[in-house]
Amino acid sequence: MSNLFWLTDAQMARLKPFFPKSHGKPRVDDRRVLSGIIFINRNGLRWCDAPKEYGPPKTLYNRWKRWSDKGVFARIMDGLAAEAAVPKTVMIDATYLKAHRTATSLRSKKGGAGDQRGRLIGRTKGGMNTKLHAVTDADGRPIRFFMTAGQVSDYTGAAALLSSLPKAEWLLADRGYDADWFRDALKDKGIKPCIPGRKSRGRPIKHDKRRYKRRNRIEIMFGRLKDWRRVATRYDRCPKVFLSAVALAATVMFWL
Repeated sequence: MSNLFWLTDAQMARLKPFFPKSHGKPRVDDRRVLSGIIFINRNGLRWCDAPKEYGPPKTLYNRWKRWSDKGVFARIMDGLAAEAAVPKTVMIDATYLKAHRTATSLRSKKGGAGDQRGRLIGRTKGGMNTKLHAVTDADGRPIRFFMTAGQVSDYTGAAALLSSLPKAEWLLADRGYDADWFRDALKDKGIKPCIPGRKSRGRPIKHDKRRYKRRNRIEIMFGRLKDWRRVATRYDRCPKVFLSAVALAATVMFWL
């Protein structure tokens, strides 16, 4: 098949430092397996439908599940982003990712293994969703992700990502992040907020409108992430595995 995806030698050289060490029996060809994992996630295929050029589907799935549980794909994105990010200006925003019925099925009693809260899936006006919170650099490339259930406020994601913000001069965000505590926390970190005030505020808050126009880059980033079908639609019940799909897509599109 001519439309198969294959990692190049240069890309593999950048990825290898983040691979876990192999104990005992040597691993199956990393390039073939990782290329297959990327192909499956990009095209939204079932694992059993993987092209034969990538080897046995069970090998692909086992590697995907094992490395996702270990946080390997998230570490790869964090490591590559730390090397090349432009953090003078950072941006924060959130988007909804639709949850497929296979991710929301097998509901159990409250607090059980199938509890939707543990899966980070919540009901919104658009149905069952997961919310992805992201921080990007000045070029709109993601450097941090945080995932919550769909109905959770943007403030929750902002509070979770606050401590991991890189040293930056400016932070751009829409008025959904206009809160006094958030502005004060940014100033304590030496970051200037460029956030338009809510219309309900009695006293308008000025912001740099020219600088704020650059915020569209984070919206473009979300759009590009959703080109990957296993990101645009969540099929995985486990939130850690789904976050690995997001991190893998971001790594391939923005950091390799």
